[in-house]
Amino acid sequence: MSQAEAAPQGPPSVSLGLKENWPQFALLVLINAFVGGMVGIERTVVPLIGAEEFKIGSTTLVVSFIVSFGVVKACANLVSGQLADKWGRKRVLILGWLVGLPVPFMIIWAPSWEWVIAANALLGINQGLAWSMTVIMKIDLVGPKSRGLAVGLNEFAGYLAVGVTAYLTGYLASEYGLRPAPIYLGVAYAILGAALSILLVRDTREHVRLETAAHARQASPISFREIFVLTSFRDRNLFAASQAGLVNNLNDGMSWGIFPLFFVSFGLAVDRIGILKAVYPATWGILQVATGPLSDRWGRKGLIVAGMWVQAAGLFLTGTTSYFEWWLVGSLLLGLGTAMVYPCLIAAVSDASHPSWRARSLSVYRFWRDLGYAIGALSAGIIADRFGLSAAISSIATLTFVSGVVVAVVMRERKAGSVDPTQTPWPNWRP
Repeated sequence: MSQAEAAPQGPPSVSLGLKENWPQFALLVLINAFVGGMVGIERTVVPLIGAEEFKIGSTTLVVSFIVSFGVVKACANLVSGQLADKWGRKRVLILGWLVGLPVPFMIIWAPSWEWVIAANALLGINQGLAWSMTVIMKIDLVGPKSRGLAVGLNEFAGYLAVGVTAYLTGYLASEYGLRPAPIYLGVAYAILGAALSILLVRDTREHVRLETAAHARQASPISFREIFVLTSFRDRNLFAASQAGLVNNLNDGMSWGIFPLFFVSFGLAVDRIGILKAVYPATWGILQVATGPLSDRWGRKGLIVAGMWVQAAGLFLTGTTSYFEWWLVGSLLLGLGTAMVYPCLIAAVSDASHPSWRARSLSVYRFWRDLGYAIGALSAGIIADRFGLSAAISSIATLTFVSGVVVAVVMRERKAGSVDPTQTPWPNWRP
């Protein structure tokens, strides 16, 4: 679980491993729980605020807040690695929290839907910078042998908080209304997350220097443009991970916006919708504690492929049934499949990236992954307006299954730390 991988070239006070860095690691786990909670305040109630308080009849317009969130978060992810290497991880983490502070107040006081869309643009920056830094810093701390575990614990904290908060907001909404009571949780998360980041977090760039000193030297410096091309499509493993990440969050964006509307169309009460919206991310969060380290032992590819297919099964079950019990099973399957996929994808990108440009490669991967929120919400909204909510869910389920097939064909297992700086270009790919 931990390893002291100190090398003579590094500062004597810095070493790699979970055991060696557990206080900072645990602090970052807690902070990422607050990051996840910021998204959790929206999972149950915000789509219903649009439909019921602002009387928006178009599904596409209701999910527009997810589109603004996804696009802005994707762009924030894209620059986060660059900023982290230039400014330091801690400064970017603090910036993310400062941008996120106004979000819950804007939702509480929003006089129109445009305010909610603007709040979600700020939330996208908060998530893109703060969540990116917590995962990058954990990877920095533990070194190459425990990346799956580090990512699993990070995503466990974030998505368990999403699930718990989704449940709590559903309960509070059923007791006190959609606003403002459920959103007060976001105020507490934002203040605590910012305070801990400013007062207690330490930067991890020295850990990166230590790992880089013990790693094979990069043949020549690599530009961000080259990293973008490499991560997006030129390296087969990075391409497979990027498209799977995009589709994973595409179906998550669809479920965020469409599921509450789908469930309420059958007359389901908001507190029971909160349960369904909590089960999915809570299952996703808890099981990553196991799937992350399992990927360190078994490899990433098998878990990713199987996870995409389990997600597809959960979506098909949800979209083709009309009873709470089946929806609950569908939510469990969706959570299980996402838990199998999520930490493995980040670990696979880390495996295929040189330490000197790993943060930037992860930022490109996270750009494509979180662009899926916008694509999923927008495409599902258009399909739902034209063909119905069930058709939107089933269409995204089909796409999720196909994405798993792409990973099965394209991705190759790669041992952590074995990245070849020259990489394999697209024309030389072999299945």
